[in-house]
Amino acid sequence: MKRVVFAIGVLAVAFAASTPASADFAVIRFKDWSCKAWAQSKVGPWSPGAVYLAVGLPTWDAAVHKGKWFVKHHRCKVWW
Repeated sequence: MKRVVFAIGVLAVAFAASTPASADFAVIRFKDWSCKAWAQSKVGPWSPGAVYLAVGLPTWDAAVHKGKWFVKHHRCKVWW
């Protein structure tokens, strides 16, 4: 019985270690229409007037690419 419990414990730890960490990036437009990539989109900017333009992007590079797309299509004035 001890071996079964031990094996289940080892499998549970191995499964928890093998699941990928979830990264969540966003593109945020501030009050002055400048845009920025933001890590951990659940903890957004504290400045009033900030708006999420894209949420749930998988990587930082995807957020930067999306932000540059927003500048190109005039949804942001400046990318920083």
